[in-house]
Amino acid sequence: MSTAPDPAPRPEPRKPKLVFDDPLDQQSSDDTDRGWGERQGDGDAAADLKRFLDEKPPHHI
Repeated sequence: MSTAPDPAPRPEPRKPKLVFDDPLDQQSSDDTDRGWGERQGDGDAAADLKRFLDEKPPHHI
């Protein structure tokens, strides 16, 4: 009668740490102009016009 060797004990899975920081103290992606889809402008009038025409709703054409 043969016996199988005992498997090595598995380490217990780590539990995530509880974080009690205030999430409102951290900057989110929505706190920046880039998070809202703003484009970095150089103040060019032609670029402003292009952006206006690109973002104009269809009922304003």
